[in-house]
Amino acid sequence: MSKDVLKGESRDGYVKIDRYNEDKIEAVAKHYKDILGQLGENPDREGLLKTPERVAKALQYLTHGYDLKPDEILKGAMFEEDYSQMVVVKDIEVYSMCEHHMLPFFGKAHIAYIPNGHIVGLSKIPRVVDAFARRLQVQERLTNEIRDCIQNTLSPMGVAVVMECRHLCMAMRGVQKQNSVTTTSAFTGTFLSNDKTRAEFLRLITASLD
Repeated sequence: MSKDVLKGESRDGYVKIDRYNEDKIEAVAKHYKDILGQLGENPDREGLLKTPERVAKALQYLTHGYDLKPDEILKGAMFEEDYSQMVVVKDIEVYSMCEHHMLPFFGKAHIAYIPNGHIVGLSKIPRVVDAFARRLQVQERLTNEIRDCIQNTLSPMGVAVVMECRHLCMAMRGVQKQNSVTTTSAFTGTFLSNDKTRAEFLRLITASLD
């Protein structure tokens, strides 16, 4: 029977919590031991003895978004509020893995919505980003998924999402363009139909508070 294990490790007052499925870890680790051998390594040498298990745990963490329900995250902190101006949360850190090569891409997401009777706890928006990002992804779909989740759950007057990421599949292999940045955007409602509203959002996410 598959079972989840929750472990905590105390270190200088900090408790690291790891939640993983032992059966999945064991199954994935076996494959990675074979992969190491196929790459020409000796999986039984000291430095690699625990590598398959470590990789299996890392992959389970990096893809834990499959176990999350982003709409429920938002619904858990929705509040009725008579506020109809733009709400912007910018510079949200994004870490995901490209589904084509299983290499990381990372950067920032900038998100805005215009409430229509409901607002949401601000911390929930980065959590929604993380819930979708912690899956095998392409940046284009990730951008749309975040937009659609906020639109469908909050029913605001509009949603705007802009994402800027660096992709290691471009930097480490292929064209090897280390400084390239990919930008994607997705809009609904007022942000889609009103040029001034969209321009205000773009101005706000590029403005500095300094």
